[in-house]
Amino acid sequence: MAEDDDRIRSKAARLRRIEHRLYNTPGGLRATDLADDCGVARRTIYRDLMALGEMGVPVWEDKGRFGIDRATYLSTVRLNLNEAISLYFAARLLTHHSDEHNPHIVSALDKLAAGLPDQTISSHIAQAADVVRSRPVRSDYIRNLEALTRAWADRRMVLLRYRAPNREITEREVAPYFVEVSRSTPAAYVIGFDRLRGAIRTFKIERIERADLLDEHYTIPDDFDPYVFLSNAWGVMDDAEVGVHLRFEAEVAPRVRESVWHHSQRLVERDDGGCDLLMTIGGIREVMPWVLSWGADVEVIAPPELRAEVYAHSTRMAALYSA
Repeated sequence: MAEDDDRIRSKAARLRRIEHRLYNTPGGLRATDLADDCGVARRTIYRDLMALGEMGVPVWEDKGRFGIDRATYLSTVRLNLNEAISLYFAARLLTHHSDEHNPHIVSALDKLAAGLPDQTISSHIAQAADVVRSRPVRSDYIRNLEALTRAWADRRMVLLRYRAPNREITEREVAPYFVEVSRSTPAAYVIGFDRLRGAIRTFKIERIERADLLDEHYTIPDDFDPYVFLSNAWGVMDDAEVGVHLRFEAEVAPRVRESVWHHSQRLVERDDGGCDLLMTIGGIREVMPWVLSWGADVEVIAPPELRAEVYAHSTRMAALYSA
């Protein structure tokens, strides 16, 4: 009996490994590849593939290669209470981020709510799904997002018709390297190699008029690390590095101290109860709305271009409200 238990456990582990390998190899693998990887005979792999199919895993076969249809694949995740709470936080952020009815977000939240044993948490996640469900549908955005998701997952080039602000629409052949969401606004971005510019560029998905999958495949360079690429960005834009020095009044200093605004930040306390915030970030474009949100409670000490921009905004505001 003990030998049978060991064999069952071994088969279960092997099935999980095969499932994992197939899911993460979009082009599929041969039975001999799986046999070598698992250290079993090829006929055992064939039986394992049949077992996976009987378990509901969408296994496909084409010219001797086996793979998993990732569009219909359903994963199984087991969570404890604290892990479920973490996903509840993520679900709440997701509802704030999505300003349209995204059926994939709704479906994911519905499934998550149905699979959680704790009724309190599951009911709130179900309500989060209802919030997204009640928002307007933007079919073109969903279609483009689906195309970008497939391109990123399968490493396929994608043709974009892109509408940058105050510019003509351009066509770009792009290799998606990463998909990112903004921390401050409900917007998503795709980062990838743009053949038109011959460099890595960031595209706001909401500005994509149309995204079409191409047959050509690509490889993400080994030296591309999205977290390093975005390490200095305030949000998702990585422009030239700039040192930012902000001086906050005593009234708002406690709010400044209680958060980590950027990984490079350094706080300097002042005798008057205020504090100075110093950071090195990728450009001033994304940080400026955040600086403006503090109004007269912050003074920009550096860089000069950010100080000038805030001065210009404050001058226009003064003229607007003086009437």
